[in-house]
Amino acid sequence: MQLPAFFIKLIAAIALLSSSSLNASPLIDQLIGTTTSYLEQKVAAYLTNSTADARFEITVSRLDPRLRLPLCPADAIQANLESPEVPIGRVTVRISCDSEVQWRLFVPATVDLFQPVVVTTRPLPRHGVISAGDVTLLERNVGNLSGSYLTRPEQAIGLRTRRPVAADSVLGANQLEQDETVKRGDKVVISAANSRVSVRMPGEALESGSTGSQIRVRNTRSDRVIRARIIGPGQVEVAM
Repeated sequence: MQLPAFFIKLIAAIALLSSSSLNASPLIDQLIGTTTSYLEQKVAAYLTNSTADARFEITVSRLDPRLRLPLCPADAIQANLESPEVPIGRVTVRISCDSEVQWRLFVPATVDLFQPVVVTTRPLPRHGVISAGDVTLLERNVGNLSGSYLTRPEQAIGLRTRRPVAADSVLGANQLEQDETVKRGDKVVISAANSRVSVRMPGEALESGSTGSQIRVRNTRSDRVIRARIIGPGQVEVAM
C-alpha cells in the first residue's frame, strides 16, 4: 500500500526535526562552554583557598534545544554564580549577554568534588572512643554530603561518638564530642595555686566532663562544693 504524499512529507519533516534536535545549536555550545569554563576557574580558586587535595568533575544539565536566542559576542558574554555561594554540588550559573544583543539565562550544573575524607572502618557504638583502627581516609564525592566532614584521622582519634555510626560512614565534627576525662563519682585531686603557695586536696566529682570544662566538685575534707576546671584524668584546678 502506497502512503499518500501528505504523510510522506509529514514523516520526512518529523525525521528532519528529530535529527536536528540531536545536534547542539551554536547557542547551546556557547552556553555549555561558558558555564564549564567559568566553573572550572571558580572551583580551582576555591580549592586553592581551601588547600584541599581534591579533583572535580563538572556536568552541565541538558539545555532546551528550542532556545532561539542570538549568539553573544565573545567579549560581551558574562558568567556569575547565582547559587550557592560555594561552587560545589548543584549550582546555578547566570549567563548574560551585554551588547547590542541582550539576554540572560540561568544554567544549572553539577560540580562533583572528590576528596579524601575520614570514613569509619567498622560500626561504632554510641559514646565509643575512636582509635586509629576505627577510621581511614577514602575518596568521596563531598558535593553529595549534606553535613560537615573531616579530612584528617587525627581530627577524630580520641573523641567519642554522640550516637551510633555505621561502618563506611563519613565522619563529621557534629557527630563527635570530647571523651569524658572525669566521670561523676570519680575521686579527684583539687589543685589551687598562685605565685606564692600551692595547695592540693582530695575531692569527688559531682558531674562528668572533658578536659577544659568546668564541673562541680566536693572537697571531701571540708564537704564544700566548688566549681573546678578539669586539667586531666583525676585532676581539677580552681583559681586561688
